[in-house]
Amino acid sequence: MAVNYAVKYASKIDERFASEALTDRAVNKDYDFVGVKTVNVYSIPTSPMNDYTREGAERYGTPQELQNTVQEMTVTKDRSFTFSIDRGNFDDTQMTSAAGAALQRQIREVIIPEIDAYRLKKMYESASKEVRAVDSSSAYDAFLDGTAALMDARVPVSDCIAFISSTFYKSIKSDPSFIKNGDLSQKMLIKGQVGMIDGIAVVAVPADLLPSPSMNFMIAYKNATVAPVKLSEYKIHDNPPGINGWLVEGRVYYDAFVLSNKAAGLYASCSE
Repeated sequence: MAVNYAVKYASKIDERFASEALTDRAVNKDYDFVGVKTVNVYSIPTSPMNDYTREGAERYGTPQELQNTVQEMTVTKDRSFTFSIDRGNFDDTQMTSAAGAALQRQIREVIIPEIDAYRLKKMYESASKEVRAVDSSSAYDAFLDGTAALMDARVPVSDCIAFISSTFYKSIKSDPSFIKNGDLSQKMLIKGQVGMIDGIAVVAVPADLLPSPSMNFMIAYKNATVAPVKLSEYKIHDNPPGINGWLVEGRVYYDAFVLSNKAAGLYASCSE
């Protein structure tokens, strides 16, 4: 790739727009992956209720041994990057290619979006889905169907976050039913949040991060998805062997898993 030399250009870099992590508040960080790459999660079922019998030896019913199921979570995404900044290029571009700034740009524009997209994809794959066309006359009703489905599954809706496409955002803002009855308050508490719908935080997702181009929205219970980042390490080497300048390296070791017993806390609406 050619280096753009400064000559008479302004020294301030024309930075691209970027967002901070969109999914951090929607994932579960209760599981400890420190020192291991695999964690086993055990799920233990309940026992059915019986009618108590006042005679005989088994008055409470016939006891059945409780069984358990095991979900194995193994971290698989081991990603890295590297680039160099030659000291001559650094000087000739009026020092606009500072290694520290370039590293922050890499984290902001490449690493964070990649992790967000991966987490959303994992959530979407496990979500129960409703296929329906949504427009400005049905957007709010579709969202209410989603919250109703989560309520029926006994999911704490107040602990959910809704990820919406820009198209759905436009539709619900134009929906007369929502304008009359809905609540899109502007309490910006989460990165990327554009408001709340009936107490559920709403986060707008750029089109290139959507798990499916047909997704209207996805409501996610915050404890349904485990998303460990085991390793996040970045280094800037000053004048390493063979380079007069800087060598920047980074490694991110991460993954995302939907807990089997909490998959009911994920609901998606899609157009096809």
